[in-house]
Amino acid sequence: MIHQHSDSIINQSLATASNKGYQFSWFDWFCLWYPPGWLVLFNRHWQHYHNDPDGWNWWEYILFLLPCGFYLALLMRWLRLGCRSPRKEVGEFNPNYQQAFRQEILAPIVKYYFRGELQQINNLPSTGPMIVAMNHAGMCFPWDFLTLGYLLSETRQWVVQPLASVSLFEHPWIIWWLPSQWSQVLGGVRAEIGDFETAIAQGKILLYAAEGIRGPGKGWHKRYQLQKFDISFIQLSDRYHIPILPVLCIGSEFLHPWAINSKKLQRIIKLPFLPISPLMLILLLFPSMGIWAMKTRLQYFIQPLEQQINSSKDRAITYQQAQNFREKLQTQLHQILVQR
Repeated sequence: MIHQHSDSIINQSLATASNKGYQFSWFDWFCLWYPPGWLVLFNRHWQHYHNDPDGWNWWEYILFLLPCGFYLALLMRWLRLGCRSPRKEVGEFNPNYQQAFRQEILAPIVKYYFRGELQQINNLPSTGPMIVAMNHAGMCFPWDFLTLGYLLSETRQWVVQPLASVSLFEHPWIIWWLPSQWSQVLGGVRAEIGDFETAIAQGKILLYAAEGIRGPGKGWHKRYQLQKFDISFIQLSDRYHIPILPVLCIGSEFLHPWAINSKKLQRIIKLPFLPISPLMLILLLFPSMGIWAMKTRLQYFIQPLEQQINSSKDRAITYQQAQNFREKLQTQLHQILVQR
């Protein structure tokens, strides 16, 4: 009953706010083209539709835009909250807010910054459910996922939900950067087998990184080299008779170029990966750039739908099937790169 009442309040506030919508001001356009301002955009949009007393305020937003100003803004917010962290709340997926965020924030970013494009659209099925398996890379905020989700939703009017790393839900950095409910409300599914299986059983359209965290964590020197595939999506596809739609992304490796993964530091601060590159020097001055990425062109090549994987209960056989699938996609990826 509590969750239903909470969802009702959120939907009412969304309906009220949607009458006005979120209109880009000159400040928002400035933030779009000024890298430290992307975090401002995300939070301002959330606060337009949600009551967020623990969120950032205007003075703190201004400090984001100044060298080392984020640290002062962080201190100001911590003092304002009574020397505590923002409240950790659990949110429910709200497709209405996902649509508002997609149309009002993602649309200009995808159109003007990442120039996202779907190729070979004739391979797109008319409806779901399905597992959209793509090569995930970039060593940064998952912009290749967000852009593909936006393009699929715009093309087919699908409600697409990404399988997201647990760190996007509960890591202390994320809780300070973004509202605690942000990932859940936008449709993120925790990358844990229980949550993954529940979403598959419900017949959802899921974005899935078959390489897991090994994809974005492999580093610049292994760009466009697909890493070992997990087997969970093969097993669940077979168990629930859910087809797999392979998608190959070109351009995602350039979201954070020249980066290598520092495994020792990664383990210390408990992040899925920690990129080290010349760009990280700028991040030290502007920590709000943590959700920013380099400007690139993201192209997605839709492959034919895999109707049957013929999974086996033998884990070794299933593992080999997953790696054979990886080799097949690696060959297709190489062909695309050669043609370009």
